[in-house]
Amino acid sequence: MLIGEVARRSGVSARMLRHYERLGLVRPTGRTTGGYREYSGEDIRRIFHIESLRSLGLSLREVGRALEDPGFTPAKLVDDLVLRTRERIASETELLTRLTRIDAAQPADWEEVLQTVALLHALGSDNAGKRQSAALSSAAEVPMPVEALVEAALSEADPNVAGALRWALARSGGGLELLAEGLGSPRAEVRERAVRAVAEMTDGAATALLRDALAHSDPVVRGHAAVASGTRGVAEAVPALVDMVVEATNDVDAADALSALARDPGTAERIAAGLVDRLADGTIDVPARRRLTQALADIPGPTASRALAELAHDTDRAVALTATYVLRLRDTRRTDLPD
Repeated sequence: MLIGEVARRSGVSARMLRHYERLGLVRPTGRTTGGYREYSGEDIRRIFHIESLRSLGLSLREVGRALEDPGFTPAKLVDDLVLRTRERIASETELLTRLTRIDAAQPADWEEVLQTVALLHALGSDNAGKRQSAALSSAAEVPMPVEALVEAALSEADPNVAGALRWALARSGGGLELLAEGLGSPRAEVRERAVRAVAEMTDGAATALLRDALAHSDPVVRGHAAVASGTRGVAEAVPALVDMVVEATNDVDAADALSALARDPGTAERIAAGLVDRLADGTIDVPARRRLTQALADIPGPTASRALAELAHDTDRAVALTATYVLRLRDTRRTDLPD
């Protein structure tokens, strides 16, 4: 078979076939009377072997070794190919991500493209100060792509940088869907970073996501969601906040959130009832009873006042003193009110 026919049937150009011949990879076994190369069936099979090995990423030199060295073993070479392929995929995936983020920023000119690239590089820096500066700069004329901000916020361990990233995300008004995915991460630290970022967003969609997070399986997520929801007036957060007071889990913030919710009289009675029920639980320890009493002190209404009157005679001195002091304050406020 002549070279033109071989090229047509194999898909390998005549020029490449001549290159293979120069490298000694495949040599036509015959010549026609006119001096043209003539390939046998074995030659054509070898060409297909060469192309198959090249399709795996082997260089022509490696292909030659594989075909000529009878002692050649493919295991090590295949392992190297796997490693090289993974590195190439990772590199190209990183490039694709960067390009996608630049495209999402919708740069108006090349100057904005360069500024966005600089911000992305700074955000990935090993220097915490540079990362923080990039996050704070994202609210400037050239905004940081929100996907990059979310990814950075979910992976940032430095508390100062993390705070700047949450601020930048809140300013951007985006990324909520990606943060919702972060709440489902198998890594506890990612879930906590996600809920803390959502807690700094003030729109209705963020509030709805926080309300849903009150039923999250992770108690840390539930806690952050409860405090943020409580400060926004979401009454469904009351049970989780009461649990936090009992368990001494961010109990000061939980008590503050309960106090904020208690501005509504109906909610105040519900909170007081919840606190009283936990005080009646004989299984809780003395420190928990003290925290519950302190939380009850900031809840207005008759239910809280009656409970405090009983607690003023509690066997635990700290509980009794706290209740007595709060009752005196309430009496003072009542007497100071105009007739």
